[in-house]
This record gives sequence, structure tokens and C-alpha cells, in this order.
Amino acid sequence: MSVIPVFSHGFEKGFSERLQDKHQWVENSVIFENTRDKQPMVPHLEEYMGSSFTRTVAQLSLIAITGVFLIIASRFMYVQLIQGNNYAALSDRNKERSIPIPAERGLIYDRNGVQLTENIPNFSLALIPQDLPRDGELRDKMVKKLAAITSNDEETIRNILEEYGSYSYESIVIEEDIDYETALRLQIQSSEFPGIYIQRGSKRLYLHTDGTIGKEEEEKQVQLQSISHVLGYQGKLSPEELEVLYDEGYLPSDSIGKTGVEQTYETLLRGVYGKRRIEVDARGREQQTLSEDPPTAGNHIVLSIDHEMQIALERVMQEKLVEYGKTRASAVVSDPQTGEILALVSLPSFDNNDFSGGIDAETYQMYLANENNPLFNRAISGKFPSGSTIKPAISAAALQEGIITANTSIYSTGGIAVGSWFFPDWKDGGHGATDVRKSIAWSVNTFYYYIGGGYEDFEGLGVDKIIFYLQKFGFSQKLGIDIPGEAAGFLPSKSWKKEVKNEPWYVGDTYNLSIGQGDFLATPLQINSMTASIANGGTVYQPHIVQTIVDPVNKIGNAVAPVVLKERFIDPGHIYTIKQGMADCVKTGSCWDLRGLPFSSGGKTGTAQWNANKDHHAWFTSFAPLDNPRIAVTVLVEEGGEGSAAAMPIAAEIYTWWAVNRY
Repeated sequence: MSVIPVFSHGFEKGFSERLQDKHQWVENSVIFENTRDKQPMVPHLEEYMGSSFTRTVAQLSLIAITGVFLIIASRFMYVQLIQGNNYAALSDRNKERSIPIPAERGLIYDRNGVQLTENIPNFSLALIPQDLPRDGELRDKMVKKLAAITSNDEETIRNILEEYGSYSYESIVIEEDIDYETALRLQIQSSEFPGIYIQRGSKRLYLHTDGTIGKEEEEKQVQLQSISHVLGYQGKLSPEELEVLYDEGYLPSDSIGKTGVEQTYETLLRGVYGKRRIEVDARGREQQTLSEDPPTAGNHIVLSIDHEMQIALERVMQEKLVEYGKTRASAVVSDPQTGEILALVSLPSFDNNDFSGGIDAETYQMYLANENNPLFNRAISGKFPSGSTIKPAISAAALQEGIITANTSIYSTGGIAVGSWFFPDWKDGGHGATDVRKSIAWSVNTFYYYIGGGYEDFEGLGVDKIIFYLQKFGFSQKLGIDIPGEAAGFLPSKSWKKEVKNEPWYVGDTYNLSIGQGDFLATPLQINSMTASIANGGTVYQPHIVQTIVDPVNKIGNAVAPVVLKERFIDPGHIYTIKQGMADCVKTGSCWDLRGLPFSSGGKTGTAQWNANKDHHAWFTSFAPLDNPRIAVTVLVEEGGEGSAAAMPIAAEIYTWWAVNRY
């Protein structure tokens, strides 16, 4: 049986009418029972095959399709025309890397050309976060393998990735200062780890000896390391430092000067990094170099330090400390005419090579556990009662204010009594008639009680004027030496005592201040600066370590000019009187150890009480030659006892060395 479609019912209404209402079109079917001849009619139901796709639906569909097309077209135009360059740059970044080329760090020399630093090649294990596996499981496997081949544990590596993860395209150092054999092995293994590679660089080596000393001294070089406090050391950037310095060109893998000259002159020593642009494959492995900008080396720095003198001073101090059974001391040697520091020793000291390239936890803990704090630069950071070394400044102030003249004489009977209080001289029975020169030569306390706080009818300076002049000499403030860590010291005052101790200021407080006792604190650097200013006629210079900055290309050096902090606040005639008093200390007074020198000199001893249960601090400060001073030496032996017995012999040996080698 075959089925042939025919139209039914449509012709009654007219074919043209049905065409006008095509959305209601109905198609019927006729069934033929016979294949030939006349067919009988078969009853059937009328069935409609139609559509619900109305005109409204068609219009809405057209609008929707047009809207989608417009969105796609506008997005295409935004991506291609507006953001095209950005996406192109991102695409390039995925296949290109900009590799920094570290600049050669400038070298440091002493004033005589002795090289004190060296840059030696080293290797580090580094990674680039962008090239690490995105899959968490794969990344965990990589962390485990890294922990297995390095000295770091998994937690440390994860912390590093978390701290520096935002620097996606920068090198992050996992382990520093790897030896060559380990670096070679890791280089081979790194092919298994996308984003991991061996980074070649350099680290700082600090030279603690020079070619002028003999074998015996070379064997002692582990003990002769006080230059570490001057030079300082480099250390890896902390996350906090990197956040501040990243925009200045510093990288997560960089080191930076942490202390000493390395820190103060970091910008000059660092140089300017170069850049190498490379193409990488999908795993971040280098394929070819596209371009390269060479780095510019850092400036060389010449110190005012005389390294041979530094070694000689440290050696003498070490030997004397062993002799005295003491462990802590400091010394400053300067040029009174310029403020240049010739030697600066703080004992005990440390080896700054331990910090270069990263210090291990055990060594660092050893330094921290040392009760004598070898990392502390006592010469500029230590604050101590000055003892009698302050008396030249007090004398100068009294002369300037007219409290005394060069001929004023005060009779010392062994001390003075104020009410129930007695303020003694160090010598029982006193020193008899004492003028300003004798007061300095023999450190007569009674003289300073009078001129400082006054006694009976004698009017002294008073605490306010004492503070005024001591501040002129540079006390209770930083002098501005060009290495970090300098302390300001401390000058007590009436207002301070009332606020802190809730006590009034007594005349006894002024007496103590006049002889460098009580709450007054000074650094060895400040005592040396005061001594140098008296030696040169009354000018206070800013102490400095760096003498010249040398351009590495043209080798031209720019000298650091002396900076005057204060001058002409004491009449030159009064300064001359003070100098003669310090000369008398050598000729006839308590500075007898300097009498055998081949030149004239001036000095002042000091013994500072600071703890009733411990030995006094031993001070000695001095200058030479008398008429044209070229060197000022200040020594402090902590808990050394008498200044003349512990500190002065050290200074005497340094003057002897200087007389033979430099005078």
C-alpha cells in the first residue's frame, strides 16, 4: 500500500486564501487500498502537522542572535584593537624572560691601597615562580625533591615560595653559596624540575690580612678581625626590604649591605645592573638570547683606615686583654686635622665572612649566645661614664666663661664636704695648690667640684652651662660617622631628673657631672672627637671612615671633604692652656707611659665608676705630636680598673708603632 499526500479541505476555502494563512496550514493524507483502478474511500481522522514558531518568537530570536553577534564582535574588537598590545606583551612574556646581569660590586681599599674586599664567583639554586607546575600535586612533589637535594626542609621552601610568590618572573634563591660539585649535580637534576636552575653570581670575601705581615700574624688572622665592624657585611634582602627597594631595581635574589661601610655606601658600591633578554620554551628553559645590555660596575671606595695600624692596634689590645684577664675593649685613632678615622677597634669582634653568602643557624646562634656580644661595635655604640677624660672640656668651658683664668689656683685637701656628703679626691690628703694645668695633669677632682658646681663663695659653671659646652664638644648627640649604629650618649639635666627620678637636682649631681660620673654617658668616639678638637685648636670635625670614592671606568677619585661641626666656641688661648695641661700629664703627671716617645704628646687618664660590685672602666685619651697633632688615640678597657694601668699602656704601644712606621 502506498501513501500519496494530497490537500484536503483547502480547496473548499480557496487555495489563495490558504496561502495567506500559511501558519495554519494543514496537510492530510489519502490511503489507497488498491495499487490500480478505482479506490474505495477509507474513513480516517483529520491530523494536523503544524508549528508554534509565531511571529513574536521569530522577532525575539532575531534580536537575541543579533545581540550575541554584537557582543562577540565588540569583544573581538576590544581584544584585537584596544588590548591587542597588552595581550601580545603577555604572550611575549610567556616565551621571553628578562634576565638581570648583576654589576660587579665596587671594591674597598685602605688609605694605602691595601685591598680589603674581593668578589669571588659562587652558585645558588634558584627558581622562577611563573615556571613552576600549576598542579598542586606536582608542585608538592617538586618541593619534596628540592628539600631532598638541598639543606632546607619542605616547610622552609614553602615559606620562601609564599613570601616571594608575587614576584612571578623573578629569580628566587632557594639555597646560596653552593660549591661547584654540588652546583653541577643540581644543574643536571634541575632538568627534571621546570623553573629550577643554577644561578651564577658572586659573593663578598673580606680580607683580614695583607702582604706586609709575616707568617706568624697570618696564623693569627682568625683573631684579627676587628675590621669587620668597619667594613660590615652583605646579606640577603628581607621581604620587607625587597618591598621597599623592588622599584629601585633590587631583586629577590639580591644581597644588600647590612652593616658598616657596605650599608652606608650601598648605592655607590652596587653599580647598575644590566639585562639579558632570552627566549624560553614551554618549560621555561632558555632557547636563545634576543638582546643584552651590559651592567655598569660599582664605585671603588678608599677608606681613611690604615689597615696595618688597625691590625697592630687590635693585636696589642688582644694581648693586653689576655694579660689583664679582661674580654671587652675599644679604641679609636683619628687625624685631628680632618676627622678621618685611622683605626677603629671593638673587641671581641666577629668574622664578616660568616655572613657573606648567608650565615648558618649554628654560627649565628654562637654569636648571639656570646655574653660579650661580638656583633656590637662598642667604639661607636657603647655608652659609658667618661670618668676624668671629660675634664679638659670642663676646664675649657670654665676658662671661656671666665669662671677661672689660667692662673686661678684652688687648694686641694683631699675633697670637699657639703652637709653630710663628702666628695673626695682620688689622692688622700689632696694635691695642694692646683691651677688648671695641674688639675689636668694629675686629675684633681676638687678643682672640678669648684669650677663645675661651685663651693662656698666660689661660683661654678652650673649644670646648664656645663651641658651647653659639652654639647658644643659633641656630647649627647650623634657626630655623624659614616657607618651605622652610632649612639648619642647621654647628658642628665634638671628636667630629666625630675621627670624620670622624681627628684630635684642637687649640687652633688653637678659635682659628679663635672668629673664624668653619675648619669653622664659618652662613647669612645665622642671622647676621641673632644680630644682631637683640643689638639687641633678648637674645631670639632665630623668623624668619617671613607676618604675617596673612585670611578671604576676612568679611575678618577673624588675625595670626601672634611665637615666642620663646631668651631671657635672656645678661645684659642684657652685651648692652648688645656693642651699644655695635657702635655704636663705626660711630662710630670699621670701619663708617664708616653714619656719615652720620640715626639711630644698630650694625654688624659680616666677611671669611671659604674657598678659598686664590678671593676671601674679604664680610659685613656691623647694626641701627638704636641705642636702639630697628626694622631689622636682613645682607649677604653671595660672593667679594666685604673686608666693609667690598663688603657694607657695600649696607647703607648700604638704611638711606638706609629713612630716607627708612620711618623
